[in-house]
Amino acid sequence: MCDLLCYNQGADPGADLFGSINSERRIACPFRTDGQTSQHIGDPSLPPSSGYGVIIASSIIFAAGIGVNTAFGVFFKPMLNDFGWTKAMTAGAFSFSWVMHGLLGIVMGRLTDTLGPRGVIAFSGALIGTGYFFMSHVSALWHLYLLYGVGVGVGMSGIWVPVMSTIARSFGDRRGIITAIVMVGGGIGSLAAPPVANLLITRFNWRTSCMIIGSFVFVVILLSAQFLKGTRIPSGEKPRGQHEKEKHPPAPRGRSLSLREAFSTRPFWFASGLVFWYGFSAYVIMVHIVPHAIELGISAAGAANLLAIISGLATVGRFVLASAAKKMGNKKVFIVGFILMSAAALWLLPVSKEWELCLFAAVFGFGFGAGVSISPLIAELFGLGSHGLLLGVNVLCYSLGAAAGPVVAGYLFDVTGGYALAFLACAAAGILGLICTAFIANPRQNDPGNNFHSA
Repeated sequence: MCDLLCYNQGADPGADLFGSINSERRIACPFRTDGQTSQHIGDPSLPPSSGYGVIIASSIIFAAGIGVNTAFGVFFKPMLNDFGWTKAMTAGAFSFSWVMHGLLGIVMGRLTDTLGPRGVIAFSGALIGTGYFFMSHVSALWHLYLLYGVGVGVGMSGIWVPVMSTIARSFGDRRGIITAIVMVGGGIGSLAAPPVANLLITRFNWRTSCMIIGSFVFVVILLSAQFLKGTRIPSGEKPRGQHEKEKHPPAPRGRSLSLREAFSTRPFWFASGLVFWYGFSAYVIMVHIVPHAIELGISAAGAANLLAIISGLATVGRFVLASAAKKMGNKKVFIVGFILMSAAALWLLPVSKEWELCLFAAVFGFGFGAGVSISPLIAELFGLGSHGLLLGVNVLCYSLGAAAGPVVAGYLFDVTGGYALAFLACAAAGILGLICTAFIANPRQNDPGNNFHSA
């Protein structure tokens, strides 16, 4: 397989592709953590052969964590039927989980910068699994807010930021495509989790399904986390994979910006607005598309499949858009994503047939794949010195958007008796995100001394 992925110039054919024969051997492979040279660069605690391990473990962690997060929409209707709660009240638990995700994401980002990702992710996986397991005993609304809102929300805060920051630090100039590869794991999890959850609910009930899913996530994330070791990159230091001499040097120049320095730049706030509206638009759909489809007369299985289509096309979008980012940049990736998501939300207003909903899900899902550029964009704009902390702050903004979207949509449904205004709000959020994206400029571009522009 490595013959397809690597080119080896002047190396001993019998040598291990991930070993070190001499400092002159050069191998370019996107799965290496030491870049083009076999000389080990960066944290000595991470051996050169760990590239595949980091990618596989990260992908599995994403599959489990993001998968169960996506599956919440399948539990939405059964809970409404059992308890008679309003859509806004039930969606509020999901939204509260995103608030916790965002707030604690900053803490998890800082812990990842200082301690590495392994312990952070293991602890977070235990919280997600435990939260889901004990959701089987929910009998009051506050139970759902505690177990899912706090337990799963805090747990998810320690999945996204540590994994994305580890990838950004470990793979240098290949971080975009490796991020896309790892996020395939999240895509597979999101693709599989809704139909599996629906199958479990149909075969057993939603309470037993929570116990099964919680146990699975607990074990899988805890074990996968053991394969990750962190790297700390001081401000100005190159990550592994960042070539000493490149034919096409990357855009960022100068030293990395600290959190305080980034706060004083306009791009930081525009990037924060970008991810807020991205999260708002995405999770209006992720939470409400299943109940909307069921109310249109689509079967529960067919409605759950819409989430699977969104997730599947998001995976395709991540690969295509991550590859395109090499030529057009991470900013334009988000422009494409917002245009597709807004157009799809508007298309959703008049449709009622299952094939039309599937077409919507495909277009929206592909645009949703633009999220693959969040971590690379932060690294591009502000450097790697405080990447985990900066990404944590950025994820807070994303989480606040993801929290607001479902509640606003649920409230609009409860007031109007339909989803038309909710989907218009989704489209408007995409347009606002597009405007924020258009105003982003690299504060370090062509500014080696970091005389960045104050906000």
